[in-house]
Amino acid sequence: MSRVLLDGRLAGGRTAWRVAGQVHHPWDYWLIGSVLALTALGLVMVHSASVDYATRSFGHSGHFLIRHASYLLAALVTALIVVRTRVQWWEAAGRYLLLVGIGLLVLVLVPGIGVHVNGSTRWLRLGVVTVQPSEIMKLGAVVYVAGYLVRKHEALGRFIQGILMIGMVVALIGVLLLQQPDLGSLVVICLTVLTMLFLAGVRFWHFMIVVGAGAGGMVLLTLVSPYRLSRVTSFLDPWADPFDTGFQLVQALIAFGRGEWFGVGLGASVQKLSYLPAAHTDFLMAVIAEELGLVGVLAVIALFGVVMVRAFLIARAAEAAGLLYGARLAHGLGLLLGYQGMINIGVNMGLLPTKGLTLPFVSYGGSSLVVSAAAVALLLVIERESRGRVWGRA
Repeated sequence: MSRVLLDGRLAGGRTAWRVAGQVHHPWDYWLIGSVLALTALGLVMVHSASVDYATRSFGHSGHFLIRHASYLLAALVTALIVVRTRVQWWEAAGRYLLLVGIGLLVLVLVPGIGVHVNGSTRWLRLGVVTVQPSEIMKLGAVVYVAGYLVRKHEALGRFIQGILMIGMVVALIGVLLLQQPDLGSLVVICLTVLTMLFLAGVRFWHFMIVVGAGAGGMVLLTLVSPYRLSRVTSFLDPWADPFDTGFQLVQALIAFGRGEWFGVGLGASVQKLSYLPAAHTDFLMAVIAEELGLVGVLAVIALFGVVMVRAFLIARAAEAAGLLYGARLAHGLGLLLGYQGMINIGVNMGLLPTKGLTLPFVSYGGSSLVVSAAAVALLLVIERESRGRVWGRA
């Protein structure tokens, strides 16, 4: 089998290779196209959902549109930088990224440094922008755990050496996140790490012990916190207190109901007019449902499905090419984006208790956009190197 460069270029200036008579492009256009569609939808919907709030609060209807566009530019620059790196760099940097994430989580808790908003201290102010360390921590945790699973591959069958150490790291992250408090980010990290362990081939009964301990811990954290308990009770019956604890969910459900099949039309949402809190951030999906209807909601879910499927296909290709770390990392990145997207949509639909998580690529929020862009760029790096190994053996 031979590798042939097709004159270096195809129509439009794209590079391609022919292997075994087939043309192979260097990028996953399904993944890129899905992410671009989500970000384009997000840009439009953030503006639509924030017009009223921006006008009342800042006197300019495009306030959040301009800021969101600047965040998208920062995300693009980040992706262009990450896509020029190599997989082994991330494998070597995993420990340091974990330490940076933990350090930022500690820093945000220091009085006078962390920014306190709506009862939570989750942000650091850097000049005119704020950074959410928990978003960086999610990526750092995935990069580190992927490396750990490769380094300790032979020890995964032993509970202490294989799993307990990862559990201790996640527990430390959890303690810091709960001080903010940010249970939503902790849930995303726990689900992602647990699934990475399962896919890496840990023993089933070891896996079930960890799942049981994690579930028990979540129940205990809910029971000992009146605030979290009120979120669960309002989730179970939001109409019992529709003007207080159940207010946000009730307004989101009304938005879904008004949207019906095809929505009330772009820009025609009523719920975004001071009824639905966090309409352009955590509950943007409810505005999408109201303005674009069930069809719009299904389109968003389908796009996230494509992102997850492509991530898992990239992981499978990496493993077949002998790039084990790339496979573990691709699994983690796909799970991270998929779990956060599913949880956000589930919260908006009243299927899960309120978590305070953004919808990746879509919701307003600079830290989330930049980290999500970095995750996608990393998937492209893994795919590129996996194909390079296959072509190198051709």
